[in-house]
Formats: sequence, C-alpha cells, structure tokens
Amino acid sequence: MKIAVSGKGGVGKTTFVATLAKVFAENGKKVIAIDADPVSNLAVTMGIKNISGIVPISQMKDLIKERTGSTSEEYGKFFQLNPTVSDLPEKLSLEHDGIKLMVLGAIKRGGGGCACPESAFLRTLLSHLIVHRDEVVIVDMEAGVEHLGRATVKSVNALIVIVEPGSKSIQTAFQVKKLADDIGLKALYAVGNKVSSQEHKELIEKGLNGIPLLGFISLNNKIFESDITGNAAFSENTQLLSEVREIKKRLEECVQEK
Repeated sequence: MKIAVSGKGGVGKTTFVATLAKVFAENGKKVIAIDADPVSNLAVTMGIKNISGIVPISQMKDLIKERTGSTSEEYGKFFQLNPTVSDLPEKLSLEHDGIKLMVLGAIKRGGGGCACPESAFLRTLLSHLIVHRDEVVIVDMEAGVEHLGRATVKSVNALIVIVEPGSKSIQTAFQVKKLADDIGLKALYAVGNKVSSQEHKELIEKGLNGIPLLGFISLNNKIFESDITGNAAFSENTQLLSEVREIKKRLEECVQEK
C-alpha cells in the first residue's frame, strides 16, 4: 500500500499520517513514514524525543553531490538525473515503535522548468520508495502533488486530502484534485478532521461534492495535550486510534474495489 497525504497547513495531516502508520504497524505491516513537508513535524508527532539530531536528506549536501555529481550551489554544472538511491532507506531511516521514518525536507521547484540536483535526488528517492519497496509507504506532503512525478503515480494506491470544517480547507481539496488530475492520479479520497458536530460532517460532505470520504476524525483535546507533553499524537488516545482504524479499513476496501 502506497499512500500520499495532503491538505492545507494546520488541518492535521501529520497527526493522521503518524496515526495511520501506527495502525498499519500494529497489524504487523512493515511501514515507512516519509516526512516530505518543508515544515517537518512528523518525528515529534510520532513521539520521537531526540529530534535535534535528525538532518533532512535535502540538507545532506555531501551525499547529494556524491550521488548526483553536483549541488545547487554549483550553478550550471551537469548532474545525474537518476542517481543511485536503493541503499538509502536502510541507511537514512530512523526506526521508532516499529515504524521507519525518513525526513526528506523541502523539494525545491526549479525556475523556468529547470531542476536542481537536490530536487532530482529527492524525487528519485521518493520514486524508489513508492515504486520498488514492498513496505506500506505513507508520505506526509505539503498542500500539493509536487513530490509525485508521473512515473510514480501508477504505484500510488491513494492520495488522501485531510479536510477540516471550513471553506479554505475544502477549496484546498479541489486544488489538490486538479493537480492530481493533471498527472493522472485518480485515486483521490478525503478524510474529515476536527469534526465536533453533525453539522460539521454535513458541511464537509456537501463541500467536497463527490470526492469520496473515507471517514471522520473528531476534534480531540488529547491531540493538543500530546503536543504539549511531546508524546505521540496517538498516545493513550483510544478515540483517535479507533477512528483511524475505521478509515484504514475503508481505504483498504476502496483500493480493493479499484
């Protein structure tokens, strides 16, 4: 199962990614969680305490130069568009609570259609993880699909957009849908988050106008408390785990129906 998760900033997608990874792992699945959001919070959301030593792969200049032959600082120099990356998931992942974590960092957008070595390197690594690995791979992305090239789309089982009650979040879902359509990614689903009433559910269902909903996650004070204490978002949070288990079940049903 290869899953990408997107959504407007602040809607709770990182909490969902961490909890979904936990739910897959508790069923005995091998899981790699990928933090591909420029604002990297997945490690702390998973409950990893010592995050100061985590260096995003995009900042590993020596490694990128070794594999591509250049860095963005060496303007105009030729570089390898398809560097070797197959050995890196074992070398660069951090295992915690049965889940492997990889922090990619920001994938830069090249101006004028150009690509930089860092971008080529990270895209190749992400493509390898999605296309060639046999683990469950869950990617925490920013609000877009820039990380997903056309070559990787066929291997993505689901792009999940996290939506909270509100017009801005719903509008972002349609922006993501358009971008996904542009690269041929049709397996788009939504999850409603921070829901505290039936009215919230109806607002999201009506606003999504046909984008399939996998389920809802309730507004949950324990998630805020976990952020204060530095514990995993799902730590001692039976409601969150139960809701995400139901979403996982529905996701698996939808993927099997495709």
